[in-house]
Amino acid sequence: MAIAVLALLEERPMHPYEMYQLLMTRREDYLIKIRPGSLYHTVDRLTQHDFAAAEGTDRAGNRPERTIYRITDAGRAALRGQITELLRRPLREYPMFPVVLAESHNLPREQVLAALRERITWLSGDIAELDALRDWVRHRSVPRRYWMVLDYLRAQRATEIGWLRDFVTELDSDEFPWEAFDPETGERLPATDERLGHDWAASISDDIFEERNS
Repeated sequence: MAIAVLALLEERPMHPYEMYQLLMTRREDYLIKIRPGSLYHTVDRLTQHDFAAAEGTDRAGNRPERTIYRITDAGRAALRGQITELLRRPLREYPMFPVVLAESHNLPREQVLAALRERITWLSGDIAELDALRDWVRHRSVPRRYWMVLDYLRAQRATEIGWLRDFVTELDSDEFPWEAFDPETGERLPATDERLGHDWAASISDDIFEERNS
């Protein structure tokens, strides 16, 4: 959120509600979770760190006065530094899907298959929305540097769909070993030696990462 706010203030001074309106109009909710309370808190925090500063107030009709903020030189340097660093080096963001995928063996095979097929449907819907957005900006000749992230988001979803389809096909076959569950009670059947695979990472040493980090 801080990067998004500073980027808006780099365009021009504005008040937080205008920031919120612009973020929603530009469909930035595809990239970050946008809530008015969080946005106002972010503006306050940036001001405390001298990355933004109050410039004045304005009033529209009978509405209360609203404080207008501008970016400071320190804020501009912080914005450019953060963009550069996050472009340069992948950040471990810990999304939830890999967590539940890793623990999906706690569910019966058919339940996992049904859930993943539904996920594919949702992702396909996302792609349709992204395609509609791309068609809209292309039709209006919007410079691509402002919407290239749509291509990235689409590629992400398409890649995930491809992997999921391959995995669903594999899991749906008898060749993929899975936990056994009682069809009547839903209880997991007694563990086999395969469950020792839980600890597969315990024997990994840091040596395997040395080449990458050197």
